[in-house]
Formats: sequence, C-alpha cells, structure tokens
Amino acid sequence: MALKVYLSGEIHTDWRERIVDGSSDLEVTFSEPVTDHDASDDCGVAILGEEPKKYWHDHKGAMVNAIRTRHGIETADVVVVRFGEKYKQWNAAFDAGYASALGKPLIVLSMPEHQHPLKEVHAAALAVAEEPEQVVHILRYVLSGKLPT
Repeated sequence: MALKVYLSGEIHTDWRERIVDGSSDLEVTFSEPVTDHDASDDCGVAILGEEPKKYWHDHKGAMVNAIRTRHGIETADVVVVRFGEKYKQWNAAFDAGYASALGKPLIVLSMPEHQHPLKEVHAAALAVAEEPEQVVHILRYVLSGKLPT
C-alpha cells in the first residue's frame, strides 16, 4: 500500500521536513501548498496582472492558490493540517473543513493550548497529534500495522 499525503498549514516551522524525513522509508508521496509566502501572496497579480486595490490583489492570489490546494486535498489519501503558534491559520481551518467535507482522513497537528479554539476541527479529525513525529508514527502504523518502538 502507498499513500498520498497533503501537508497543509503553517509555513514558519520545519514540521513538514520532519514528517517527510521521518517517512523516508515509507511508501508515501507528499504534496503541499506553495510555502514561499511572497510567491503565494503575489501569484495572482504576477500571472494575471496588477490590481490597484489590496482586496483584489489578495483575491487573485487566493483563487490561483486554490487550484493547487483543492487538487492536493482532492487527490490525497490523507490530509495533515498543522496549526502553528504564531499566527491564526484561517486557510488551514478552511483546508481542514474542505478535507472533512470530502470525507478525507484528517490528521490535525496542533499544540495543547489550542485544544479549546480548535475543538470543532479536532472533532472532525481521525487523529490529533502534537508533534510531527507522531504523524510519522500514524503513517507507519497505517501502512504496516507496526507500533513505534
């Protein structure tokens, strides 16, 4: 068995690398949104033309990014959504809801102090982890039935 895993959420820490590196011996293919913050913000106007108002600048970027995000979530076998410490990731919450609406197995990666504000998102998840290594253990278990040693 092989898995396609979509990694959504905050872009300010190394959580993605820790999951990818920890899964190097597993049959897992990873995809993710564009994690270059400037490229993600400016893709719409860079491709489709400048906008004088910030709203339309952001709107164009959101629409172009949604093509990649929707494809990644729709084609994934498992969706992992990370909620970070520094910023409120509204897009991560949207991705978690979209994955849940599609019936995708959802793993949420968040900190204990966010238990209350994320209670609805956690309720939709099949697993709630605090560390990227726990996500690796979940993927290993799903693929092999082996528990961590």
